[in-house]
Amino acid sequence: MARLARLVVAGLPHHIIQRGRHGQPVFADDVDREAYRGYLRELAPSHGVAVHAYVLLPDAVQLLLTPARSEGLGAFVQALGRHYVRAYNARHQRQGGLWEGRFRSTVLEPERWLLPCMQYIESQPVRSNVVVDALHYPWSSLAHHVGMSLDPTVSDHSVFWSLGNTPFERQSAYRERFEQPLPRIAAEALLQSTLHGWALGESAFLEGLVKLTARRPVPRHAGRPARS
Repeated sequence: MARLARLVVAGLPHHIIQRGRHGQPVFADDVDREAYRGYLRELAPSHGVAVHAYVLLPDAVQLLLTPARSEGLGAFVQALGRHYVRAYNARHQRQGGLWEGRFRSTVLEPERWLLPCMQYIESQPVRSNVVVDALHYPWSSLAHHVGMSLDPTVSDHSVFWSLGNTPFERQSAYRERFEQPLPRIAAEALLQSTLHGWALGESAFLEGLVKLTARRPVPRHAGRPARS
């Protein structure tokens, strides 16, 4: 069976998961992490991609991106991977690929899912048992969103701006939200939608996507085909 084309819609946020091949680490140390973040910051503008959130885990990265053009998303993630792998291989005197085959992605309804996705991404160091407190993990966008630092990698989405009229109000509102655990059902919906490439949003949002792309945004209902 032919592989389903990736669902990409310009102007909407996309959750990206890219994992190391066979679960192997993709960062050996902080020098590698800083190099990846540098490429993330450098390459996003030239591909017309806004970075809203990110986390660098030992064996994977997760990103929240909005492409200005549909073709920009894949081109950006591929360029990011190539640049990083080339530098990683040169530094560690190795050859070959680093990432598993295809990065996973989903399109999100921003009003409903952008903030939960940010929280899901930035809480991954705790979910993955890398740290006890996500605020103490320097390789994510959380410190930026709660006002602990200013990260030039991040472009704040309009939904994040709606949290308050000033940076302090927005950061305080997001920190308060972040301190409440993301419901398990929401975390599972984000993970499964991203792994399988199906859009995530309310019915009206999903119906609107049908008009924007030839690729169906949600799976067909299981069961026998209707009789003609």
